[in-house]
Amino acid sequence: MSNPRLADRYAKSLIDLSTERNQLDAVRADMQYIQALCKASRDFLNVLRSPIIKADQKEKMLVAVTNGKVSELTALFTNLLVKKGRESDLPEIANAFIQQYNALKGIHQVKLTTAIPVSDALKQSIETSVQKANNFATVELETAVDEKLIGGFVLEFDNKQIDASIAYDLRELKKQFLQNQFVPNIR
Repeated sequence: MSNPRLADRYAKSLIDLSTERNQLDAVRADMQYIQALCKASRDFLNVLRSPIIKADQKEKMLVAVTNGKVSELTALFTNLLVKKGRESDLPEIANAFIQQYNALKGIHQVKLTTAIPVSDALKQSIETSVQKANNFATVELETAVDEKLIGGFVLEFDNKQIDASIAYDLRELKKQFLQNQFVPNIR
């Protein structure tokens, strides 16, 4: 069960603690690792959220998966989550931490979805264009490929979406044909 308020509070506490210990960037890298791990492994999420698996087994699994890959502070934090019975909220806490870190540092995440993979030069050009057009200090570009777009692109950032895909144009054209006012007058 997702609890965004709880995730925000734990993330804020972790940001404050890591800032106090001058480990903010290291903890951010750890949270990105955990976020990627949660996206890549459904089994990992199922173990974290399982009410059947005991806390000590979950703690051992977390240590095995993160040992040597996360800082000591992050390891202690995940251990605390297990002890408090909040390990199932770890993916949401990692996401909330990254969002709060980005807000703190002025980083804007931009997602570009295209029908085919794009070159690095085009990625850099899009980053620069979005950065200049919106006066963003820093932009992190994430790319995805969706063949259903047929062509063009979809750009998402700051709860905005720019859909310049062929699939969108075809849907709009279909709507216009379905709402044609002149068809009933022909008969």
